[in-house]
Amino acid sequence: MSRFAEVIVLARDAEDVMEPLTRPDESREWHQCFKRIDDGMFYGSGGPSKECYTWIIQFMRHNWHGLLSHLESLSWPDPRSVQVLVRDEEDSCFGLWMIYGGSLVEVTLPHTKRVPYAPSITGQLTRTDAL
Repeated sequence: MSRFAEVIVLARDAEDVMEPLTRPDESREWHQCFKRIDDGMFYGSGGPSKECYTWIIQFMRHNWHGLLSHLESLSWPDPRSVQVLVRDEEDSCFGLWMIYGGSLVEVTLPHTKRVPYAPSITGQLTRTDAL
């Protein structure tokens, strides 16, 4: 199935935790790798700094089952800073997941509604304020 999904991970001091996810690993259920976005990209410093905490990935297939539970299971140095943004092909906007009580849970965004949707891993997120 050729669906796409975009995932953005924001987390403080998580370079060591996220680094393995930037390399291929046949044991993972998904095969794409996260890319780190750091301030060196914007200011031309040439090297990453600890001032930017962002990783992105795009899935071109319906093969990212297990990603959210994998992210939930990682040993985050600052779990309260972890934010995962997910936008599946049919979503109107990104959904937001955060760690609460050790679990990665979706945060309800104002003016949005998530409904089950068979081709999607997370369901379909729509804006309820659309004209």
